[in-house]
Amino acid sequence: MSLVSKGTALVAAVVLACGSSPIAAQAPDIAESRVIQRLPAGALSVPFKVGERLDYEVRFGSLKVGNGSMEVREITEVRGRAVWHTVFKINGGIPLYRVNDLYESWFDVTTLNSLRYHQDVDEGSYERTRRYEIFPERGMFKENDRPEEPTVASPLDDGSFLYFVRTLPLEVGKSYEYARYFKAAGNPVRIRVVRRETITVPGGTFKTVVLQPTFQTKGIFSKNGKAEVWITDDDRRMMVQMKSKLSFGSLNLYLRGSSGTK
Repeated sequence: MSLVSKGTALVAAVVLACGSSPIAAQAPDIAESRVIQRLPAGALSVPFKVGERLDYEVRFGSLKVGNGSMEVREITEVRGRAVWHTVFKINGGIPLYRVNDLYESWFDVTTLNSLRYHQDVDEGSYERTRRYEIFPERGMFKENDRPEEPTVASPLDDGSFLYFVRTLPLEVGKSYEYARYFKAAGNPVRIRVVRRETITVPGGTFKTVVLQPTFQTKGIFSKNGKAEVWITDDDRRMMVQMKSKLSFGSLNLYLRGSSGTK
């Protein structure tokens, strides 16, 4: 299994529900895209804004193997709905095995429901491109040129789930459970808030709350993944660290810098 499938599929899982063979891409409807300069009336209050960028070191054990970033790129439109457009990138690897992955999410500013999700995976000799169109209003999603499939009420993709988690109260000792992952087999998603902790990462020292997320899929956030995520214990709710404990070792992310935060 790949570096990202086991470790960064964060978040996007981070990434959950990976297939085993390349799939031809379906071009997005570029004509409908229109950048929106400000949040429309009725937008949900969130702890992030356009221009926020979080940069990470990716380490396998003590060895630095790459870099990653999470960015709130813009507010735009999908099928006439105002959406956040976020981008998660990771690149790096070890000799003879390189990773260059890109995950993009478009989710509604009023509900955080996911409307579009892209995966562009380049890992060693393996490449995969997936384009998802998600239709919450009629409970369906479409992958590339495949037939439509049912989705859940109020669906979230891998990337939008990360931003959704930042809107939660995250009270220590409490667990949160949601059936919102857009592929029903990944539900329920459980998030346990286990403790508060002050940590130091390359980007500084932060007071945090520590989460243990669990998806019903393979990857770092599976039941056996034993992953923990450190989120700043302030209004920004930034992810500053993620650690996984897997059979092949530990794969971890550490914040090394941020810009454009609230």
